[in-house]
Amino acid sequence: MQSLLKLSCGIDAFTRWTGKRLAWLILVAVVISAVNAIVRKTLDTSSNSWLELQWVLFSVVFLLCAPWTLLDNEHIRIDIVNNTLPKKVRNIIDVIGHAFFLLPLCIVMIITGGPFFMRSYELNEQSGNAGGLPQWPAKSLIIIGFAFLFVQGISELIKRIAVMRGLIPDPHDTQVNAIEAEVEHLVEAIEKR
Repeated sequence: MQSLLKLSCGIDAFTRWTGKRLAWLILVAVVISAVNAIVRKTLDTSSNSWLELQWVLFSVVFLLCAPWTLLDNEHIRIDIVNNTLPKKVRNIIDVIGHAFFLLPLCIVMIITGGPFFMRSYELNEQSGNAGGLPQWPAKSLIIIGFAFLFVQGISELIKRIAVMRGLIPDPHDTQVNAIEAEVEHLVEAIEKR
C-alpha cells in the first residue's frame, strides 16, 4: 500500500502543478475577449478565430483543471446531506462513487472520444465559421481531460482506501468548507460592531 500512496502523491503533485498553471488561461481568455470586443467596436472588424480561441481556452481550463478540482475536494456534491452522514458512510460513498461511477465514466469518454478525435484529425477538420480554427485540437482535449481525471480518480481511490484502513489521516479533514468560512467571517464582522 505504501507504493500506491507514493504513486498517489506523485499524481497529486502533477495534478496540482498542471491545474495551477492552466487556470491562468482564464485570464488569457478574458483579455482576448476584451481586446476582441474593443477592436470590433472601434475598428468595426473581428475574427472568428479569436472568438473560437476563447472557447478553446475555456475548454482547456474546464477539462484539464477538473482533476485539480477533484484533488481539492471542490467538486459538486450535496454538502447539506453529505455533512450529516457519519464519516464512515461518506468514505464508503466516495469509494463506490469513484470506483463505479467516476472511473467507468472516464473510460467510456476516453474510448468514445478516441474515434471522435481521430476522425477530426484525419480530416483536418476546420471550423464551420469563416476564418475559424481547426477543430481537432479542441476535440483532443476530451481524451486528455478524461485521462487526467481518470488518473486523479485512481489517486483519490487509493487515498480514500488508505484513510479507511487508518494508514493516513484524511487529507480533507483540515479543509474548511467555503460556506462555513463565509458564515464565520460574517459572524465575526457582526460581533465586532
